This record gives sequence, C-alpha cells and structure tokens, in this order.
Amino acid sequence: MGGGSLTYFKSLAGLAAAATTTATMAPTGAAADFFKMPLCGRSFRLEEASIDDMQKAMGNGTVTAVQLVECYAQRVLQTDDYINSLLEFNPDALDIAANLDRERRAGKVRGPMHGIPFTVKENIGTKDKMETTAGSWALLGSRVPRDAFVVKKLREAGGVLLGKATLSEWADMRSNNYSEGYSARGGQARSPYNFTVNPGGSSSGSAIGVAANAVAVSLGTETDGSVINPAMRNSVVGFKPTVGLTSRAGVVPETEHQDTVGTFGRSVRDAVYTLDAIYGKDQRDNYTLAQQSPRGGYTQFLTNKRALRGAAFGLPWQCFWRHADPEQLRQLTALLDLITEAGATIINGTEITDYETIVSPDWWDWDWGTRRGYPNESEYTVVAVDFYNNINTYLSELDNTDIRSLEDIVQYNYDNDGTEGGNPWPLGNPAFYSGQDGFLASLATKGIQDETYWQALEFTQTKTRKGIDDALNYKGKKLNGLLVPPAVGQSYQISAQAGYPIITLPAGIHSATGMPFGLAILQTAWAESELVKFGSAIEDLQKTTAGNQYKRSLPTWEGYKKKPIPLLNIYEGSD
Repeated sequence: MGGGSLTYFKSLAGLAAAATTTATMAPTGAAADFFKMPLCGRSFRLEEASIDDMQKAMGNGTVTAVQLVECYAQRVLQTDDYINSLLEFNPDALDIAANLDRERRAGKVRGPMHGIPFTVKENIGTKDKMETTAGSWALLGSRVPRDAFVVKKLREAGGVLLGKATLSEWADMRSNNYSEGYSARGGQARSPYNFTVNPGGSSSGSAIGVAANAVAVSLGTETDGSVINPAMRNSVVGFKPTVGLTSRAGVVPETEHQDTVGTFGRSVRDAVYTLDAIYGKDQRDNYTLAQQSPRGGYTQFLTNKRALRGAAFGLPWQCFWRHADPEQLRQLTALLDLITEAGATIINGTEITDYETIVSPDWWDWDWGTRRGYPNESEYTVVAVDFYNNINTYLSELDNTDIRSLEDIVQYNYDNDGTEGGNPWPLGNPAFYSGQDGFLASLATKGIQDETYWQALEFTQTKTRKGIDDALNYKGKKLNGLLVPPAVGQSYQISAQAGYPIITLPAGIHSATGMPFGLAILQTAWAESELVKFGSAIEDLQKTTAGNQYKRSLPTWEGYKKKPIPLLNIYEGSD
C-alpha cells in the first residue's frame, strides 16, 4: 500500500472518531440541527455548494481538492449510519486529489470538474482498489478489465472518484417485489427526507448522496426510471440522456436497448457539467457511434428564465397528469402558473399517440403488455431476453470469479439464502420479498430472440417513439418539451422504452410523508440541448421568484431513528 493511501486511512480513522462522537450524542434540537454540516476548511460553506462555488474556492486558495475530499468523507461518516449512501470509499481519493492540486498550482486546470469529488453507482466498473459487484456478494473479489468508459472520461476531466454509491441489487433486475435501495452487500439506502419510505431506485445511493450533501455529483444508470425516480424522490436534478449518448461499456447491463448512464446534481448546471465530461463515442459500445451531439458540449445551452418567453410546452393530461395525487397537482399547477407568467405557453391535451394501449392506467408496469394479454407488446419480454445475453457477455470479461453465467448467479443466491435471499420470503430475505423471480424469468428465456421477442422490441420502441414525437409536434408546431409529473412512473417508462432523454427538477414536497417530487421534461432523441436550455430556465425561475417554495429543499431527516426493512412503498400526498 502506498504512503498516500496509508495517509488516507489514517485520515478516515480520525474523521470516523469525530463523526461517531457526533452521531452517538443525543440530539438536543431538530433533526436538521443534528445533521448540521460544518464548514470545510476555515471558512468554505460546502453545504449546497455548486461546482462553480468549489472552483472559485479552489482558485482563490480557500480550499483544496484534498480538503473537499476530506470534508465530503467527514459528511459521509456523519450520515452514513443513517442514510447509507456510500457502499465503498475509494482508498486512492486523497492521492488523486493531491495530484490535481499540484496541477492547479502549476497552472493547469482541466475544466469545470477539476478537483470535484464524485461517486458512481456500484454497478459501474472501476479498475482500482474498489469492487464492482452490483451490490451482490456473488461478484465480490471479481476484477473488471478496465475502467468503464464514463469513469475514464470523468477522471480525465479532473474529477475525484470518492467511492461507489449504494444501489438496488443488480439494478432491480433480480426481483419484482423488493425494497428499493437494498442490496445484500450494501444494505438499505434511505432517503434523508424520510427514512421509512421508498427512496427510489435503483440508483438510490447516487441520488441520496447528492441530496444529503455527501458528494458534489454522481453517476447512475437507468433502464427504466433508475435515474429519474430516485432523483425526484430526493429533490435533486436527474438527467437521463438518449440511449447511446453515454457509453455503457464497463457497466453491469440489463438491456442494451434501454440502458444509459445519467447524472445527478443539486442544480441543472452541475448535472450538465458532469454530462459534458462523460458523453462521447466509444468503440466498445456501438450505440454511441450513431450519436448526434453538439460541438462544444451541452454547457453552452444553459440559460435563464428569459428563455421561457415564447417557449411552448405540451401537457399530456390523460397520459400522466390525471394519475397524480391532488396535493402534487396543486403544487405542480402553481409551478406551471409561474412558467406561463414568465412568458411560456403550456398546451393541455398533447397526448402520446395510442396512450390507451401503451400507457398503464394503474402505475409503472414494465410487463403491462403481458398483463393485457400480449407478451409480444411487453417491455419485460425484451428485458428478460436481453439480460440473459448481456449479463453473460459482461461476466465473460471478468477475472478472479467463478460466476460466469446467469445460472451461476441464481445458484449462488440459493446457496447463500441467508444473505442473498434466493428464495421468496419467509425463506429468504424480507428485502427480496419475491426472491429472485426476475432472474428466473430471464433464465427461462435462455436468451432466445424468438418471434415474440422481436415483435415486443418493435412494438415498444416504435409505439413510444412515435407517441412522444407526435405529442411534440402539436398541430404542426414543434414544442420545446412535454412537461410531466415523474412521480407518475408511466411518464419516465414511456421515455425509457423509446430510449429518449428526460430531465427532472425538484418541484415540491408531499406533506404526509415529507418526500419530494419533481417536474420532468420529455424530449425526442438527441434533444439534450433542449432539455438543458429549458431545464435551466425553469430552475432559474424557481430560484429567482420571491416566495416560491416549489424548488429544491434541504433534507428533513424524518424518522432517522427508524430502520425498517422493507421500506414502505407509499408515495401519496395529504389528500
């Protein structure tokens, strides 16, 4: 072990002692005071600090990248017994930060991400001293052949990898009745807004860490909602790009047709800085070779509320909005009023074509086609086949593991039922109530791409793409986006099946649970620039409107003494 790494562990030991003192003393005031975040260094307020704030502070010598790592590590140690946002620290983080500080002193600053601590969801491969297990004990000790492309790019941009974020095990693929944010290796991640309620998944720890000010930004992965869902449930910005804009090489897969790597930030700007660092063409992911991206990146499209003058948005009421609870509707409608007052037009009734068929009337349901009696129109038909093939390909590149197939994973879970919960509860683990029924469904396909598979792929992709594109072209007028409530899971599900981009912004709080919800914008393929432009415009409007409460709010730490598993899967307002 190098001297720098030894210094890091000594530093963590000291921080752990300090954090333990804080965490074990009885709180004398509100929970918010109990989790109060100290200054970083002598004077820098790291809580809610933006990337620009950190760059300015590093530029004028107020803090260093090393101090940012130490302060975020202290924050993790202060909070992680409660929220469990970080699965594993990076033992090289201080060394990386020190090297970047030396570069800065020598006059070299790589860009906005230089010296900025970030985390990645633990299913994103890193060829370093950390593990990549997708939260499962089955892959403990395995070694990936190289950094995932997005990690390589973010390191090159100057980011400091703080560690691996907790997640729903196998990114929710293993089970269909489970506790979001739980993995056997990582334990249960919890929202700092309410410890007893579903924190959103499967990129749970990524969103939670950013929300709790335990890291600056984070990467997550999405197949169907796994960026947007935890982002909106933790009052942060979640940006899910078009499938193919960010490489999936080195990421534990579900389906090549829908998987994408997205970003989390406390602001649109921070999420976009991170996106600019990771997108690009990669020969190891042929989907990226078709990408259409602007020269100079996406930061150039950041704007302010003035961009809303003359903008036009669609509101798919029958598809999504009518499913939102009354309290959420009241708060989101008030935000929509602000947007129209700023000069935008919002057109109600811009529905997804054939929504009656492709949008579940109940809730998010990736097997809605089968439930209607048509497995050849089901997203889950595609995912089950793709996972069998994609996971076997991924496993074939690993070293130091006997796990080489989905069959091996399933057997491992049975052999280790006490920890991995191979059998349904009560034989297995209560967090995996249905055991590993997702794996078993995939295993049953043997990866055979039969006629039903190809029909399902054609149906889900074509119908959703046409549906969104039709809604965006309302009576011959091209709209600047579709505004949707992402707490209604069908909204991001249609986007996921299409492989189209979506951004969610913090927009309100449910009074009954204290849990946040968001406002999202849907767009067509490769239209990230539109999402950046209008996402940042709406955010600026939220932040600059006097008295506006419909924006990001700090965690309230409700129920921080409680540790239920599984978590309550409720998401209703006070009505």
